[in-house]
Amino acid sequence: MAGTQGGDANGIGGPGGEARKARIHVVSDVHGNVRDLVRAGDGADALICLGDLVLFIDYADHSRGIFPDLFGTENTDRIVELRTARHYEEARAFGARLWAGVDRGPAIEKAVRKQYAELFSAFPTPTYATYGNVDVPPLWSEYAGPGTTVLDGERVEIGGRVFGFVGGGLRTPMRTPYEISDEEYAAKIEAVGEVDVLCTHIPPEVPELVYDTVARRFERGSRALLDAIRRTRPRYSLFGHVHQPLARRMRVGATECVNVGHFAGTGKPWVLEW
Repeated sequence: MAGTQGGDANGIGGPGGEARKARIHVVSDVHGNVRDLVRAGDGADALICLGDLVLFIDYADHSRGIFPDLFGTENTDRIVELRTARHYEEARAFGARLWAGVDRGPAIEKAVRKQYAELFSAFPTPTYATYGNVDVPPLWSEYAGPGTTVLDGERVEIGGRVFGFVGGGLRTPMRTPYEISDEEYAAKIEAVGEVDVLCTHIPPEVPELVYDTVARRFERGSRALLDAIRRTRPRYSLFGHVHQPLARRMRVGATECVNVGHFAGTGKPWVLEW
């Protein structure tokens, strides 16, 4: 297997039965980027999406996302400032004052549904997807078409290779929608077992892979994922979550660990070929 950002290959199976390369495109942290998502599978045999489809707040452009649509850019500026400074309790109190006049649940669900309708319709066939920490899993079954396979704590064979998928994130002060306990996450990693490619939303707990150089903080990575990589030695560990990591890829034993990139910002899939 070889992985690149971009590049060309021929796909799986060809005229006359000659051997051809398999080509898989991988995206993560889509955050509302429908424009580029519709082309993300071009030239690939399959698309893999590692979650975070929803755009709640765009930290690069405070005018985009569910929060500014509801409360305006000025209030978004303020809550981003508080979160960036790690004043999480103050940020929650500020947010609570804004939400006091809004029926929060229905407002968020309506906005998420609108985004999901656009994003899932942009997925090519076949797409294999798992949840990010800002996603809302109960809604996915309503929008995933027959060409999209949703996997969480499960395995699938693609082009003769076994891929394992584990979605969601671990609990943080940010309290995003799909954060679970370390124990529940570890159980899903265990359920996947030995695979050729281990696909997750969050990275293994390695300092260089979890540190965001722009946010200037360590995001949560998984110790259970790191332990599984060392124990089962997959060819690749693919993930996203950290938008501007200190290291985009590094080896852990026999495994190439790769942050496939912040698709919302780059608009380019990471390419896996064999």
